[in-house]
Amino acid sequence: MHELPYAHGNPPLTARLRTTPEDFQVEEILGYDADGTGEHALLWVEKRGANTDWVARELARFAGVAPVAVGYAGLKDRHAVTRQAFTVQLAGKPDPDWSAFPHTEVKVLASTRHSRKLKRGALRGNRFGLVLRDVQGDRAVAERVLGAIAARGVPNYFGEQRFGREGGNVAQARAMFAGRRVDRDKRSFLLSAARSHIFNGVLAARVEQDAWEAPLEGEIWSLAGSRSWFGPEPFDATLAERLARGDIHPSGPLWGQGEPPTTGEAGALEREVAARDIDLAEGLAAARMDQERRPTRLLPQQLTWRWSGDDALEVAFELPAGAYATVVVRELAQA
Repeated sequence: MHELPYAHGNPPLTARLRTTPEDFQVEEILGYDADGTGEHALLWVEKRGANTDWVARELARFAGVAPVAVGYAGLKDRHAVTRQAFTVQLAGKPDPDWSAFPHTEVKVLASTRHSRKLKRGALRGNRFGLVLRDVQGDRAVAERVLGAIAARGVPNYFGEQRFGREGGNVAQARAMFAGRRVDRDKRSFLLSAARSHIFNGVLAARVEQDAWEAPLEGEIWSLAGSRSWFGPEPFDATLAERLARGDIHPSGPLWGQGEPPTTGEAGALEREVAARDIDLAEGLAAARMDQERRPTRLLPQQLTWRWSGDDALEVAFELPAGAYATVVVRELAQA
């Protein structure tokens, strides 16, 4: 991630992040309420230093159901304190005593009934509360960068979590496309890593051209809060107004079969970047992944910050689903 270009100049601070799990707090925003009835228990769970998938398996074990009966909307950071929803399909069974869940690092904070299993991606976003410690650097410049982030956002890179330990998922994806067999579950992670690598390459090129928040000729537009997109069409006053208020964003490719829908300058850039990783692009096409889009601009909502003591900075903000808090922080501090 340090090799990707920055949108607001070099980070003015150095700091430590995740000194303790409490320094990285995440709260899921589902965007809807439980039905109150149904065969699924909708649980609000707090976990500390625990993997989401492991929590799901342990909830299934405790409830005496198969792992497939447990659903959740998103994977949350392990090295953090996170609060998120899970559903457990009980199919006529009474609720167990969730307060007796036998893991001290996991607490079931609330339970109600719901009619549907939670599906991956079925959330509005996440609320983050981060503490940067051992902060050094120019606070005045940091304040200006924070103001720029609040006003303009940051490039919507995929974060380092997508690429595995030391970025190894991309190398494993190359090996998979060259013929190495992998488990079905791992295959989906490697396909995602390959797409993310190409997207980050396109976005990096747009940041270098100062075009991550502005359209290129032949642009495809992403609708905010949606996976929908449209274009290309001539950039006019209506699109400019929608761009200014955050209703739409320029977009980059999530690579797949066929040609990306961009034309002109935007299309040429995307094809040029994909050609540098032709094995990944061809592998994704052979895997029959569809051409999809992702916004190139990320606008944190309700961004606030507070200096704490001589060497700590507390930052809080909300992000839409699929966005990474670490790509916000990297514009501010090398952590």
